Amino acid sequence: MTRAAVLLLCLLPLPALADGVELTLPDTASVTAERTSPATGYAVLTGRWTGDGGPSTQLEGARSDKAWRLRSDQSTTLQILAPLRAGIEAAGYTPVYECDTDACGGFDFRYALDLLPEPQMHVDLGDFRYFAARKGNEWLALTVSRSSESGFVQLTTLTQGAAPPPAAVTPATPPPAAPAQSDFATKLEATGAVALDDLVFESGATTLGDQEFPSLRAVADYLATRPKARIALVGHTDTTGTLDANIAVSQKRADAVRDRLINAYGLRADQLRAEGAGWLAPRASNRTAEGQDRNRRVEAVLLPDAP
Repeated sequence: MTRAAVLLLCLLPLPALADGVELTLPDTASVTAERTSPATGYAVLTGRWTGDGGPSTQLEGARSDKAWRLRSDQSTTLQILAPLRAGIEAAGYTPVYECDTDACGGFDFRYALDLLPEPQMHVDLGDFRYFAARKGNEWLALTVSRSSESGFVQLTTLTQGAAPPPAAVTPATPPPAAPAQSDFATKLEATGAVALDDLVFESGATTLGDQEFPSLRAVADYLATRPKARIALVGHTDTTGTLDANIAVSQKRADAVRDRLINAYGLRADQLRAEGAGWLAPRASNRTAEGQDRNRRVEAVLLPDAP
């Protein structure tokens, strides 16, 4: 991080937490959303998410959530997180768990986080960081991500066992708000494609695993509520083997995903098509095992609506 960037990080103090600790963000930061609850439950994620779930600590108490957008911020997610983490630790908080994107558990971990909705808190499934810490009965969870132009931060704090405030006169109930659009729908319509990173295929195989995949439920919910919408499922591979062989494998995997969506979720066949791209569209270098893992995927690509 440049010296100028470090100085910027010290310019704007954010509201203090319950015990007086203060965080700092650049002066480009603006609050996008916040919510509070005097008494609620919250599961703090404390380990990597796997196919069987992930460890967490269930808490009850007073909770607050606040999200910020760092407009035109070109810092990496680590550059955004590092000074915030340092401030938290300096205030006496003990780190509980920290992870980065795939090391967190990828798609499943992100959707296990109870975050404010898009677009107030945007999370790029390929670039996010998470940090949890505690100090006595004070817990906090920090999530950081980016879009192509902006940084996003959400801070969730919970005071375990905090008593609710005295009862007050209940105001008139406002009309119900329209349901928030899902993160999957927002990302698909904003970028045109979403990688279904939680899908599991055996090595070299084209048969999809039998377990429930949250990404398929997201695709099914999207299409079920949009009768004219259409999605292409595009299979991708790493560069091991010939192009023809890889196109065949990627096509069969895309076919398997399409069949599952039609047969298990009752989607119409005319809303889905399957294609295989082989290794023609990598999203990471194939020179590393990590890059090859990221390149082996099936993506949902948004097509024009049916007439």
